[in-house]
Amino acid sequence: MARIALLLTAFALACGAAQAQTYPNGQVKLIVPTSPGGVTDTMARIVAQRLNETLNLTVIVDNRPGGNSTIGAQAVARSPADGLTLLVTSDATITANPHLSKLPYSAKDFTPIMVLCRGTPVLVVNAAVPANSTSELIALSKAQPGKLNYGSYGVGTYAHLSMEDFKQRTGTDIVHIPYRGAAPAAQALLAGDVNMLLLNLSSIEAHEKTGKVKILAAAGDRRAAARPDLPTIAEAGVPGFSTSVWFALLGPANMPPELTARIYTDVSKVLDLPQTREFFQKNSFERVDLTPAQFGKLIEDDSRHWEALINSVGARLE
Repeated sequence: MARIALLLTAFALACGAAQAQTYPNGQVKLIVPTSPGGVTDTMARIVAQRLNETLNLTVIVDNRPGGNSTIGAQAVARSPADGLTLLVTSDATITANPHLSKLPYSAKDFTPIMVLCRGTPVLVVNAAVPANSTSELIALSKAQPGKLNYGSYGVGTYAHLSMEDFKQRTGTDIVHIPYRGAAPAAQALLAGDVNMLLLNLSSIEAHEKTGKVKILAAAGDRRAAARPDLPTIAEAGVPGFSTSVWFALLGPANMPPELTARIYTDVSKVLDLPQTREFFQKNSFERVDLTPAQFGKLIEDDSRHWEALINSVGARLE
């Protein structure tokens, strides 16, 4: 638990005493739709801790895992748009999951506030795979259709959907093996149980140095700042391919624009602190400076991308 006032009292000060008196009293909840300890949870706690400079209000990080992030997201979508209940989540919760199954919410049920950070996904193969580049991996896959496999963090995750996109663009037949999370999928890659995986750079780079894996390419739309030597998958011969994973702060739909802007301004200061930047660098995350309006456009674009891809590959969650 951490206590913060800057997140909400700054808005009250900016809008005047009359509005401040009508602002609801009570705890501020940063709802995280995953279990404690993951990246999403860590980002929520960083925001809370760094804003713990004024103690007029209390904020709690409220973990509500379950239902592929549905439980926590729905709780925020159904909350009053007063800024007391906010959602810290990854992009899939808002942009992909609503297209994978019938959910009680959609992207329109949230107010975009800001992207907290973006991950650095890379294409990795086990060291035993006789391919040292994306083009060699494609050639190997075509020479042995159905023989190679890839791991994912489960059906509907970017590690699954984007590899299906990779297969469609390259005309390859690679078997999907889903796992319950990134950690077991990474362990399967290291053990040689799966041949390849899309994974955040910081989660696997140390194993590249020990020779257990080979990182072939950056999977985003541009080269990773932490590894500019890696070509993107698109540069390596798969035009149009890119994937991303980002973590963000959202509120319920119809939050007042002034409140959204105030929270955006305050949390932006947190993300620019040396301690936060050090965390980003250590974990291969990148700061993303998008206004609430620009963030809303990102949600729309990514939602269309995932919807088209999900329909194309026929992915569904029961």
